[in-house]
Amino acid sequence: MMTAATLQRIALVGNPNCGKTSLFNLLTGARQKVANYAGVTVERKEGRLTLPSGRTLQVLDLPGAYSLDATSPDEAITRAVCLGEQPGEAAPDLLVCVADATNLRLHLRFVLEVRRLGKPMLLALNMMDDARRRGIEINVQKLSERLGIPVVETVAVKRGGAAALLQQFDGELPAVPAILNNHTDLHAEVRALINDAVVMPRRTDERDDSIDRVLLHPVAGLIILAGILFMIFQAVFSWAAPFMDLIDAGVTALATVVAGVLPDGILKSLLVDGIIAGVGGVLIFLPQILILFFFILSLEESGYLPRAAFLLDRLMFKAGLSGRAFIPLLSSFACAIPGIMATRSINDPRDRLTTIMVAPLMTCSARLPVYALLIAAFIPAQTVWGIFNLQGLVLFGLYAGGIVSALLVATVMKLFRSDKSEHALLLELPSYRLPDWRSVGLGLYERAGTFLRRVGGIILALTVLLWFLASFPAPPEGALNPAIDYSFAGRIGHALTYVFAPIGFTWEICIALIPGMAAREVVVAALGTVYALSGSEDAVTHQLGSLIAAQWSLPTALSLLVWFVYAPQCVATLATVRRETGSWRQVGIMTVYLFGLAYLASFITYNVARALL
Repeated sequence: MMTAATLQRIALVGNPNCGKTSLFNLLTGARQKVANYAGVTVERKEGRLTLPSGRTLQVLDLPGAYSLDATSPDEAITRAVCLGEQPGEAAPDLLVCVADATNLRLHLRFVLEVRRLGKPMLLALNMMDDARRRGIEINVQKLSERLGIPVVETVAVKRGGAAALLQQFDGELPAVPAILNNHTDLHAEVRALINDAVVMPRRTDERDDSIDRVLLHPVAGLIILAGILFMIFQAVFSWAAPFMDLIDAGVTALATVVAGVLPDGILKSLLVDGIIAGVGGVLIFLPQILILFFFILSLEESGYLPRAAFLLDRLMFKAGLSGRAFIPLLSSFACAIPGIMATRSINDPRDRLTTIMVAPLMTCSARLPVYALLIAAFIPAQTVWGIFNLQGLVLFGLYAGGIVSALLVATVMKLFRSDKSEHALLLELPSYRLPDWRSVGLGLYERAGTFLRRVGGIILALTVLLWFLASFPAPPEGALNPAIDYSFAGRIGHALTYVFAPIGFTWEICIALIPGMAAREVVVAALGTVYALSGSEDAVTHQLGSLIAAQWSLPTALSLLVWFVYAPQCVATLATVRRETGSWRQVGIMTVYLFGLAYLASFITYNVARALL
């Protein structure tokens, strides 16, 4: 028997959709860190838990797994950690197996697998409030006796919902469970446990069924899904405006103070024209990014996303994808890197490769600053049909363009497949529930931190580098043009116009595209730096949007918007593709086809706009 004093490290394990991460957030709050396991692209979450007795424990949230007979990198990591075989990582002192109390027929199978490892463990029956509401009766004591391990009730989305679990951590902890019936079929064991300890009045919840009759309807369901996505893009512009104005005012005030204190010279130019103009120009878009993530996280918490995947399966199948590709592609709206990593859940290697190749066509949040800048500068902020924001409509059109293009590219890839066999979609549909706002808040906190680290890291570094390239060498004596024309950046930009002039790009745009390959958001920072050093106006005290609206034509702006629908991805995305596919050939194909699509679409857009406007 393990004593409470020896307990230092626990690990949460369980199937996907069991509420394990919500329980982890309830236990650790903001005292957690996220990283990747060494050598693999599997997310690692660890946090600190302070018990009522004052002792502190380390809590590890292991990747969700359906089985310890690993078929994916996520499941392989979970198995290795549970067995103490993960290199450089001590074995957990206790395994907390989390199961959805409303779906024990599925989740108990994994509990039995974990028990057979012969490690100290206990079972947390999560979502017990939902189970009671459905009339599901669980004899916790009998279930504990049959399993040979402690069983506690939890409600991860409520404050105090883990009180029984905390008492277990502070009390007498379980010994290694006896491994019984090791050769008995797991499904037979689950049936016996259900029959002995659980009374289930019906297999599904009537509430879920009634909602699904509407949301999973082949016509009404698709209309509702389109309406949800449309509302999200409207909100990105409408809700974020006051917060963006506040950040913009703060950046402008800071630039004015710094410019007034420092004498003219290199240091003043670096701070005002380089760092503040560049970094401040990106920071202003944080509210829009957080609003987008708020909706994605809320939909995920509510149980709607797997249903959206089911709903779109037929449409995606015709394009050579499966419904399982929906969640990786939706993740790509945040960033293509986690979206590509999420394709590990797709078992069919053909579908997985196709999803990886089209994931960059989903409009990642890093492009949102570019879209927002151009739309605000060139699209009037007016109401259409009495209720819709015109700028939000344009943003929705850009996102829709990426989605349609992804389906078309996937369709073309399907034509070249040698294997034409079909694969059925099998998905677990979790119960509907109100989002756990604690988890949503922590998710927004993590993403805001990630964005700010990029602003303070790679974006700051690239902004300083671009300022250097745009400031040196100094113009010769008697020079008549702005100093930036004689700099390294100016020379590069003017040289690139020979390539990009047919699609309407100015030399300033050409300069911004280069650091944009490292991070999309840097394009806005680069434009701010270039215009601040151009000598025409100050890009901080006079908004960048006003400058480009005065100097660019509308066809140029539309061409650049379309370019970023297809533009070749950032270097980090290409590196992730190489790591996930193990093929430089796939990286090369992706780069070439995206650049070709971007150039062709921008060329058509620019020339059609010139003819019509």
